[in-house]
Amino acid sequence: MNLDIVRERFVTYLHKKVSVHVYGMRNKSEEFIGVVSGVYPYVFTVRVNGRERSFNYSDVVIGDIVVNLA
Repeated sequence: MNLDIVRERFVTYLHKKVSVHVYGMRNKSEEFIGVVSGVYPYVFTVRVNGRERSFNYSDVVIGDIVVNLA
């Protein structure tokens, strides 16, 4: 998967509910459900409980973040 394919996928996810699983360091992970609120050239934003969080497309490509429609 390359960055262009991931960006195109997130354009279709805009304003839709998604499940986000973030794999952190030392076997820590975080999972939440939010709405994709913005799609930009290098990052996308997800609104969770009234607050926006931003993520890089490259993290999705390498598998540090997994995003699926909820």
